[in-house]
Amino acid sequence: MELGLYTFADVSPQPGPGAIGPHERLRNLIEEVELADQVGLDVFGLGEHHRPDYAASAPVVALAAAAERSKRIKLTSAVTVLSSDDPVRVFQQFATLDLLSNGRAEIMAGRGSFIESFPLFGYNLEDYDELFAEKLDLLLAIRDSVKVTWSGNLRAPINDRGVYPRPFQDRLPVWIAIGGTPQSAARAGALGLPLALAIIGGEPARFAPLFDLYREAARRAGSDPAGLATSINVHGFIADTTEQAADDFYGPQAEVMNRIGRERGWGPTSRAHFDQSRGPSGALFVGSPDQVAEKIVAQHRIFNNDRFLLQMAIGTMPHAKIMKAIELYGTKVAPIVRKETSKSAPAVAAPVA
Repeated sequence: MELGLYTFADVSPQPGPGAIGPHERLRNLIEEVELADQVGLDVFGLGEHHRPDYAASAPVVALAAAAERSKRIKLTSAVTVLSSDDPVRVFQQFATLDLLSNGRAEIMAGRGSFIESFPLFGYNLEDYDELFAEKLDLLLAIRDSVKVTWSGNLRAPINDRGVYPRPFQDRLPVWIAIGGTPQSAARAGALGLPLALAIIGGEPARFAPLFDLYREAARRAGSDPAGLATSINVHGFIADTTEQAADDFYGPQAEVMNRIGRERGWGPTSRAHFDQSRGPSGALFVGSPDQVAEKIVAQHRIFNNDRFLLQMAIGTMPHAKIMKAIELYGTKVAPIVRKETSKSAPAVAAPVA
């Protein structure tokens, strides 16, 4: 199973003492990718957002910088908001990243959990799902053929035009990222694309039927589910002790979840809820290396996932603590997980669909 990290490059929403701005956060981000590569993690993802509390509105630019400071780690968006972007430019940018990184680029495409990009780039929210479906169709057409002839309802057609440069890899990996919508899981399966499922609340085991639906949709479409990769993307943090991990992570994570919750009408979180969520059946992977490794392995038995991505840099976490957590993830957690999961059926390590 591949193990990795993802982040949105959080910054302080308001200036003031101790605030972390975009310049500092992006410089720290490159160091985080470099260390993740050095300690043997497999994947680093960077999410696209267009808000004052996140610095990564152009993930591929930051990933290209990280490519020059790393050697083997895969570099992916997490996610690219395809609905409000142009598939031609998305492909060109990630093909360029793939060339710079000697074949380590991936696209994780999604509809996006925030809507800021739609009015920013002039798209109608009423077309939310149709935009994604249509643009995904074009992105896959571009990936699969140098010259493209394509037409849709919401974008101008393309008539036998080439899209360059082509990537270093024969086929640029394209994942579909979802947040729990059954229709999205079924679409990914029908298209034969790898699926990443974000689980940030509730009991992870309740999400397992989505993977069943995904694999059944793939089977009905003529794809072998055994050849399709799956990932679970979660929140968590690692420190030398469980108590330290919980104390370090709770404040920044709660601040972010409460801020977003106020926008969406969620109730406030609490330390009691947080502590419950980091228990064996909860969605948070917070604890000592042994504890986090045990929980990753337990979830793998439920999902049989091929990839596990952990979002540790939530809110304005101190950079030194993030770096220590990455070190523990690669040197302590990963060896345990790899040993335990290698006892089960082999995972799909390098998706090309």
